[in-house]
Amino acid sequence: MSKLNIDQQTVYQLFSDKKSDFLIPDYQRPYAWGETECQTLWDDIFEFAFPDNDCDKFKKDDEYFLGPIVTFKNNGKQEIIDGQQRLTTLMLILRAFYTKFLNMQDKNSISIRNSIAKCIWKADEFDNLIEDELKIDSQVSTDDDKDEFLYILRYGDAQKAYKSRYANVFRFFQNKIEEFIGMYPAYCAYLPARIMYNCILLPIEAETQDTALRIFSTLNDRGLPLSDSDIFKAQFYKYYSAKGEKDSFIKRWKELEGVCEKIFHPISGTPMDELFTRYMYYERAKMGIKSSTTEALRKFYERENYTLLNRDGVFDNLIILANFWNDVANQNNERFSDEILRKLFVLNYAPNGMWNYFVSVYFMQNKDDEGMLSDEDFSRFLDLTIAFIWTYAVTNPGVNALRTPVYAEMVNIVNNVPVTFSDYRFDLVAVKNAMDNFGFYNARPITKSMLTWWAYTFDDQEIYSLETPIEIEHIYAKNRNEKENTLTDPRNVELLGNKALLEKHVNIRASDYRFSDKVTYYRGFINKRGQPKKGTKNKELLALAAEKTDFTETDIKARTSTIIDAFLDYLKLNGLER
Repeated sequence: MSKLNIDQQTVYQLFSDKKSDFLIPDYQRPYAWGETECQTLWDDIFEFAFPDNDCDKFKKDDEYFLGPIVTFKNNGKQEIIDGQQRLTTLMLILRAFYTKFLNMQDKNSISIRNSIAKCIWKADEFDNLIEDELKIDSQVSTDDDKDEFLYILRYGDAQKAYKSRYANVFRFFQNKIEEFIGMYPAYCAYLPARIMYNCILLPIEAETQDTALRIFSTLNDRGLPLSDSDIFKAQFYKYYSAKGEKDSFIKRWKELEGVCEKIFHPISGTPMDELFTRYMYYERAKMGIKSSTTEALRKFYERENYTLLNRDGVFDNLIILANFWNDVANQNNERFSDEILRKLFVLNYAPNGMWNYFVSVYFMQNKDDEGMLSDEDFSRFLDLTIAFIWTYAVTNPGVNALRTPVYAEMVNIVNNVPVTFSDYRFDLVAVKNAMDNFGFYNARPITKSMLTWWAYTFDDQEIYSLETPIEIEHIYAKNRNEKENTLTDPRNVELLGNKALLEKHVNIRASDYRFSDKVTYYRGFINKRGQPKKGTKNKELLALAAEKTDFTETDIKARTSTIIDAFLDYLKLNGLER
């Protein structure tokens, strides 16, 4: 790791240093503190400075640790990686005190005012303040209110028209200072003095941005660390600013963030990171990369000094891709046919997330000028994707195993070579043996995947909303054999043929009943209070309810064979038989 400068300092030492010139960079998030955070900080500092509300109980060597500040040198400025919310708030507190002390002429007040001034403004070589040059600047690209922050620091006035968080926080501290001075008029200079001279920060200065980001990731266990997309935003911001399109970019970025936050819910990273990840696979395929080892997101985009992000069309492509996935998430029947929506619903229950990247590459390569796909070709592609991924999940479990065949086909897609998985076709006898012996337990994602695929082999199965909570139903109840002992092998209760999709609200009521009782819940009924209870939309379960008076071990085995045989036919239909 490159060299680090670490030196514990008081607020005054850090801010008043002539070398201090803080920059909140364009990729940082806007200021986010509100009254709750400010009240907590004020209470903590006040309790430290006035123990038990007694000014005289304070010991001059006491220290209060405010936390680390991680920066790196960038063109003479200290670019803030971690601590911008804290530094911004401290600046606003000090400016509120400075404004209050401006007309006070006692010795202590004058001394404190002069010390605060050195923390806020830069000075020339003779130590004269330069009131147009602040010790902190903000370039946050998506912060429309940063000018209010700089105005407040310069002039100490949060105008009535100002509605920003900066203005609200400044007014909050002005009110707190008024309350404090009203309670402790004789000690009014002590609180700002103890903030400046006894509150401690730990500035950590790195030589590079990358080192600073790694330090931040190591230190930070609270709040939201800078995401990869924050860094990418800065690159776009610089690029579009140079083209004179800064305002347009900021507006479009905010809109894109809003879309992503609604539709992407990644386990790690931000929703915007997920969009960049899906797009990465398209660019990766265009580079001809088939390697199963995938670079980290930022490592991929930072190649050759972020060349990929500094060219026309890429940001537009991200918007187009996000809109596509937005329509998938909203099951937009104006973009997609009913047939496509059915298959996309099935893929939503895929045993792993690889299909999202595969479909993203297909869409980006095959969309027309209006962002639309050929319905026939897309339907065929989705069938092939389902058939291959589902089979691989049984025969070669694990998403990592899937990378090799799928990455190779991604390269084929961008080269307009038809997707066939020709090197990875399946021996149907081996697949049947694998499925016959596979434990389709509820905890295994492939179980719900298979049941979802099977449900949509019925032409009259309507499409569920993606928001509908769906669980796995045991048609022959799990605890039934304990009471009736009708299974020759108790393990058969977990066979695929004994399971079906069922909406959660139905499954809760139907879980422990015999089949003859479950029929009532599958169909729906009127309870004793006269309230209608909805049944299931699963057409197969409704058909079973209409046709059968019981569901036995024989039915379980027969339905298991039917499902597996139908899936093998599906493999053959999609040309995946070796």
